[in-house]
Amino acid sequence: MIETVKHLIGSGGPSGFGSRSTADHVTVNCDLRSLTAIITGATSGIGAETARVLAKRGARLVIPARSLKTAEETKSRILSEFPDAEIIVMHLDLSSLASVRRFVADFESLHLPLNILINNAGKYAHKHAISEDGVEMTFATNYLGHFLLTKLLLKNMIETAAQTGVQGRIVNVTSVIHSWFSGDMLQYLADISRNNRSYDATRAYALSKLANVLHTIELSRILHKMDANVTANCVHPGIVRTRLTRDQEGLITDLVFFLTSKLLKSVPQAAATTCYVATSPRLRNVCGKYFADCNEARTSKLGSCNVKAQRLWTASELLVSPASCTPHLYQTFKYSLTNDAICKSQAL
Repeated sequence: MIETVKHLIGSGGPSGFGSRSTADHVTVNCDLRSLTAIITGATSGIGAETARVLAKRGARLVIPARSLKTAEETKSRILSEFPDAEIIVMHLDLSSLASVRRFVADFESLHLPLNILINNAGKYAHKHAISEDGVEMTFATNYLGHFLLTKLLLKNMIETAAQTGVQGRIVNVTSVIHSWFSGDMLQYLADISRNNRSYDATRAYALSKLANVLHTIELSRILHKMDANVTANCVHPGIVRTRLTRDQEGLITDLVFFLTSKLLKSVPQAAATTCYVATSPRLRNVCGKYFADCNEARTSKLGSCNVKAQRLWTASELLVSPASCTPHLYQTFKYSLTNDAICKSQAL
């Protein structure tokens, strides 16, 4: 209840920012002129505002997108506001592992440094679909493509940080909806990647968002073990205010509409947490954390399980392996999540 009230009034947390802070506001003192950032899903919504604000602060942007036309339009909009911005448009379809590999190869051919990676792109698939790699489409796009993208770009980020002394930042955009998932993650993924009988769009989305959180946990452990000057954190941007419709009128409906509208954010407000975590000097060496409203927050119990995070990482490595055979991997999934009691006891 207290957190809801704080959200409604936009009360600032320890960072000094809150739910009503905007991306412009949280980056006002940031000079990013020497930095290069890759932002997925930057052609609309939160990603587009993130790209606009980082360009405003001087960062060189790389905007990967399935539609080069849409990405060029985004570039043009940013340049109309900030003519000196440097923006590179490249093709990337996150649901395709082959496309991810081509994008990374093309990016590496530019011989650019990489300071910031924002894994923002996401989709909510109402209809069941399977990627070309045999993985359910929501999971493939929201998580697995980003897992491979991060894996392949990590060497560049570590080298850039070592050469420049500027700490690298990886930001995974997740959602509070990650807490809606319960059950056996990889078994459910196996089921919905084989057929649509058990497919539920919201549960599939929650699964992908939970995977983003667990990816952050294990990636942070690996970065620490490598003694890399790169951090990884994840963010819940909030629910963006959109055009709401009401099927019927009345006092109760009006009251619900009013209260709901106050919980939603504008796009500039929703982009604030991503921009804060990607740029704030206050977060130097902060790694493996979950942020909401520009402040550290708590994940679900499942989202804080190190064992789950390690098992998901192992399964993901197998899934993105060029020699992988998807049907065979489902047996690996089943094996990797036996002995769940270890994880459950750790979460208690």
